[in-house]
Amino acid sequence: MTAARTKGRIRQGTTGTLRRIVSAAAVTGLLAIGIGAAPTASAADVRSKQWYLDAMHAEEIWETATGEGVKVALIDSGVNPSTPALKGRVLEGMDATGVPGDEMDDYSGHGTTIAELIAGSGEGGGLQGLAPGAEIISYRVSDTDLQNKYAVNAEESEDAIRAAADSDARIINVSGGSEYPSEAERQAVEYAQGKGKLIIAAVGNTGHKDNKPGYPASYPGVVGVAASGPDGRVAHYSQHGDFVDLAAPGNSIPSWCDTNFTRYCDGNGGTSAASALASASAALIWSAHPDWTANQVLRVMLESAGRGEGWKKGTVSNYLGHGIIRPGAHINRGIGKPGDPDINPLTNKKTGPGAVEEQKQSPPPKDSASPSPKGSEGKPGAEAAVAGSEEKADGGSLGILLGGVAAAAALAGGVLFVVRRRRGA
Repeated sequence: MTAARTKGRIRQGTTGTLRRIVSAAAVTGLLAIGIGAAPTASAADVRSKQWYLDAMHAEEIWETATGEGVKVALIDSGVNPSTPALKGRVLEGMDATGVPGDEMDDYSGHGTTIAELIAGSGEGGGLQGLAPGAEIISYRVSDTDLQNKYAVNAEESEDAIRAAADSDARIINVSGGSEYPSEAERQAVEYAQGKGKLIIAAVGNTGHKDNKPGYPASYPGVVGVAASGPDGRVAHYSQHGDFVDLAAPGNSIPSWCDTNFTRYCDGNGGTSAASALASASAALIWSAHPDWTANQVLRVMLESAGRGEGWKKGTVSNYLGHGIIRPGAHINRGIGKPGDPDINPLTNKKTGPGAVEEQKQSPPPKDSASPSPKGSEGKPGAEAAVAGSEEKADGGSLGILLGGVAAAAALAGGVLFVVRRRRGA
């Protein structure tokens, strides 16, 4: 596959190298992971194929929280606001690509799928969003195919992140990225975090291949999301390492087949879909607690995540992070405490508007180093040996999604679970 070079960074359109998960993971996901062509799913039965909604007891969650009042900034391929499931749910953001069209022109269908997974109404046989009361603000960036056709804006990623940070969105979802870190992008992420935004990003889909860290998912404080399947196991393609913070359903999720928006295809949404569902989970929790900060919402997400019986306290998985998202565990049962509003639970550092004001009043220490990507403090170690092995790297049951503590993703010999060093900010 030809790669486009943008500002010295090769941005590839494969599922794992992350710029973008757009064209491969959700639109032709089965082709990307070598399973074969994806059959279409008629609009009438799309909802029946969203298996995770029943597993999460979504109807019970919606009795308390729907995501209403929460806006999600979606940095993706654009969003078509005219699909039945998204009418009245999409707000203007920005087109950062610099090519013909705008943020309401979805050039691949990926962004529209992600938007529906987050906030879709299910109308007209469309996808039912996990947070149907939330609203989407669209920010368009390019994928490799678009980069090969046009000279795109070299700063599109950081421009989109900064614009989203300046919006009234509380959550920034990035279901894509690059395998190449950028100082400008990292600074944009820090800017957004300083504005109190919760940034959630897909970790990538080449865990069974090169398994390279992806960005922005691997920057400190960004919530890196892995993909799981109906059996509660981590998907074999989902990238793994200490950049994984949470997991969410990604397998067997329908998506728009193409830009005609006439039919859905069966397939794997990959970590793109997982990131979307994690963002929807955050929107549900935030709508139930509108006065909370991003740090508090994230802390509750981590504490309420589904973990198996063999999951030792104080350990984190390089495959599933803190566990699989379980918004109902908090909303319906009160699991998880918000804690300190100013401390990011991933970095243990002050993050948000309060931290920014404090930094302005205090001079920086001498010889202060720039934050390193969170995946740079240590490698998966023994876990790398089982990458691609479903027998060892997966394991488990749907029980963690159903709200119980059934054994899930526990590895024999303790290979999966490690005491990971906290990623510094």
